Amino acid sequence: MPSSAPIGVFDSGVGGLSVLVEIRKMLPGEDLFYLADTAHCPYGVKSVEEIRERVLDVSEYLMALGAKMIVVACNSASVAGLDHVREVHPEIPIVGVEPAVKPAHDVTRSGKIGVLATDMTLSGKRFLLLVEKYGTGIEVYTQPAPGLVELVESGKLDGDETEQILKEYLTPLLEKGVDTLVLGCTHYPFLKPVIARIVGPEVEILDTGTAVARQTAKVLTQKQLHSDKPGPGRTVFYTTGGPQEVSKVIRLLWSEPVDAVLKAEV
Repeated sequence: MPSSAPIGVFDSGVGGLSVLVEIRKMLPGEDLFYLADTAHCPYGVKSVEEIRERVLDVSEYLMALGAKMIVVACNSASVAGLDHVREVHPEIPIVGVEPAVKPAHDVTRSGKIGVLATDMTLSGKRFLLLVEKYGTGIEVYTQPAPGLVELVESGKLDGDETEQILKEYLTPLLEKGVDTLVLGCTHYPFLKPVIARIVGPEVEILDTGTAVARQTAKVLTQKQLHSDKPGPGRTVFYTTGGPQEVSKVIRLLWSEPVDAVLKAEV
């Protein structure tokens, strides 16, 4: 695989852009292909088998586009399909995401952390192992948050509806006395301003975008796959949904100009 090939990044929708932006900051010279699997969003309410199939199909689509590496920028997809796609394609490096339980363990003062995530993530083996490994000496309170992914997908990042839903999910965690909140879905960082307003300045809010970008850079170094092309890398967007509708939300969330969103037939 040539080092000049792109990095393929995908999520069930636009949430993985919160990871993509950190990869772009850390690796400005890399070409990035981002695929929003909008036609099958959200993943978090689907069965493990359904998600596993999508993870494999989308990963192979990005490989067919020439990706030298795959970043699964979705917690539910990582829980359900990461191990499977690694088994099927051991020839290509694949990076996933996981909720920031370890960093939360390190920064909590009260010993009480809250995790906001999808049902799929919270019930998955990867999350349970994380809590088992890093939950010693602290209390971990989980909160499933159905509907938040759909809010971000529709561009509703603020407003009465968004605030009301978030209050419903965050209030039980605040009543438990959590001082650290883990955003266990890559969509949720786009709701961070509203979340911060609700939980107040005493609660530390953690997500995994920077950690995933750091791991991506580390793997590129290990595999000697850093791009040697001169100049800044390009970012190309794909979606399995309607390009016109999805492009509106991507332009809302992405900090740089977006030329077009291409249709992915997968």
